[in-house]
Amino acid sequence: MAEKRKTPRLVADRRHTSAPPKKKKTAPASRRKPAARSKPTGGFLTRLMKSIFGALWRIVWGLFWRGSLIMGLILAGAVAYLMSTMPPVEQMLDGRARGSVTLTDRYGDVFAWRGDQFGGMVTADTVSPHLKNAIIATEDKRFYSHFGVSLRGIASAIRINLREGRGALSGHGGSTITQQTAKLLCLGTPYDPKAWKTEADYEADCRQGSLWRKVKEATYAIAMEAKYTKDEILTIYLNRAFLGAGARGFEAAAQRYFGHSAADVTPPEAAMLAGLLVAPTRYAPTNDLSRSQERARVIIGLMEEQGYISTTTAQLARDNPAELSEAAEAKAGGYFADWVMQSGPEYFTKNTTEDVIIGTTLDQRIQKSAEEALQFIFAEKVKEGSKAQAAIVVMSADGAVRAMVGGRKTKVAGAFNRATQALRQTGSSFKPFVYATALELGYSPMDTVEDAPYTINIPGSGPWSPRNYTKEFRGTVTLTDALANSLNIPAVKISEAVGRDNVRKVATDFGIASDLAVGPAIALGVSESTLIEMVGAYAGILNGGSSVTPYGLVDLRLLGDDVPLMGTAGGIGERVIRKEAAEQLIYMMNKVVTEGSGQRAQIPGWEIAGKTGTTQAARDAWFIGFTADYVTGVWMGYDDNTPLRGVTGGGLPAEIWHETMLRVTEGMTPTPLPMARNVAPVSTPVSNGAPAPQAPSTDGFITNLLQQLLGG
Repeated sequence: MAEKRKTPRLVADRRHTSAPPKKKKTAPASRRKPAARSKPTGGFLTRLMKSIFGALWRIVWGLFWRGSLIMGLILAGAVAYLMSTMPPVEQMLDGRARGSVTLTDRYGDVFAWRGDQFGGMVTADTVSPHLKNAIIATEDKRFYSHFGVSLRGIASAIRINLREGRGALSGHGGSTITQQTAKLLCLGTPYDPKAWKTEADYEADCRQGSLWRKVKEATYAIAMEAKYTKDEILTIYLNRAFLGAGARGFEAAAQRYFGHSAADVTPPEAAMLAGLLVAPTRYAPTNDLSRSQERARVIIGLMEEQGYISTTTAQLARDNPAELSEAAEAKAGGYFADWVMQSGPEYFTKNTTEDVIIGTTLDQRIQKSAEEALQFIFAEKVKEGSKAQAAIVVMSADGAVRAMVGGRKTKVAGAFNRATQALRQTGSSFKPFVYATALELGYSPMDTVEDAPYTINIPGSGPWSPRNYTKEFRGTVTLTDALANSLNIPAVKISEAVGRDNVRKVATDFGIASDLAVGPAIALGVSESTLIEMVGAYAGILNGGSSVTPYGLVDLRLLGDDVPLMGTAGGIGERVIRKEAAEQLIYMMNKVVTEGSGQRAQIPGWEIAGKTGTTQAARDAWFIGFTADYVTGVWMGYDDNTPLRGVTGGGLPAEIWHETMLRVTEGMTPTPLPMARNVAPVSTPVSNGAPAPQAPSTDGFITNLLQQLLGG
């Protein structure tokens, strides 16, 4: 039997060299060990701190987003409210509480301004592009991209302030043009005289820089951005900004400084105007032109850096800086303008709420002549450092004032005016009124009087003996010689002969309004008067014997109106002495210049009449004279009455007069004086050395006096 073969087991091919993993036995759940936990990183304190900070962060973040939401809602409400209160742009351009006064000369040209000047509305579209670019380059180069507040600008300003050792909010503010406009608008609060004593107090409140004020300012700025376009905001800014010298808005500033519109300013002019924004008074070109030009150079650099002008244009602007107009440069008529402002009604001058145009009598060429003459004499013939002062008035025969200098500092406004405010003794410049009285009573310039020792017994004072300046006596002299050589004794004798009351009346009628002395010394000019009164009285002599009221105001009207509200407030008045007497007096006063004490006033080719005057101890020195066209008076002295050294009326005052009229008459054709040509004596001397009076004339003050006495 065959052996049985074992059948092999069917098994899979061994595919792994290693033994298969043994199946782990799972222990019963009750016998399992708990799973191992990971060990905590750090200690207990660290874990505690993390927990605390986490909790705090969750609290802070919760407060922050909730607070931000609340603040955002409050801001949105505030902005919406402020927007609802903002009027149309046109109502926000001129915020002045007071008006302005513009003064024009005899030819209609502007020469001075008073008050806050508003030149009229300009817009971001109508101003010169150079001006618009200069403002943005200087004040807010991101103006067209921010929402009213520049966080970058604020951060930069704080950094600069801290670096310069100031408080974070002191100094640079980082304000945008919109914020500056909000400040100019005083955050929408108008000026109320009941709340603020003055506009200055109001503006100081508007400019305060507290943190809360900054917050309100920023809110108002955002509201403006929401209400108006960028160009509308810029338009408000262009019209409201204060730019020095009383100019409110860029149109007024361009007119004041350059004499043309803001639409026509050049790059250097635009840079100068934009440079005023940082400090209007300091950089005003009328205060310091060179400083203003240096500031403008900085602005030119900013415009160049920001691509508003080319390098060539920038260099051209640096090489040709902006210059003032002739009126702004001269500040013509500072004293004159002040005087005119005082002569008009206050509600149209000092306290005006309207824009007023005043036409005046000023002649800017004559004004310049007077100023140059004064400066020349003090520079060439007065000791350096002298505190002596002088004043000049130039007037036409009808009382129209053509020039006025009230002191050595001619470029001023609001200063003490020695031409109109200083009451000074007149000295011998008063003597023409003594002789005018005599001539009106019928005396002749060729009548004689004895220049000899003379004593008058004054009740209550005792004997008084006048003396001549030279302390000499000339014997018998004509009235003409007595006036020409300014002899005191003959003047007193004539005054006593014709009557002091008559002398006083003639002087008063000619315009000497000050109280006149009652004693015999009235003839020697011991009474006080102002220069403008004296010049006005001499104008009465020149015009043939009629009084004049000096005036500077020709007409006054509101801006935009053609019909004047008021007209000339002066001119020729009533007759004081006969025309023949006036012509004789002019003849006598001509001899003062050709042969007597006023010879330094002579101008070749011109007939001149005048009179010198020197008071006791030379505290005052005068020369008042005239051609056929103009009367000019000069006073010189110290404000504190210190005596002048070596100065008489025929000295420096006559030389100032000469220099003034030499310039005034340049290019003019000489005109003969209206004076008597053939003069002869008509009376004989009397025992006291004074000629006997003649029969009263039928014209002039004697007639008026008789009418008063007779009740008619």
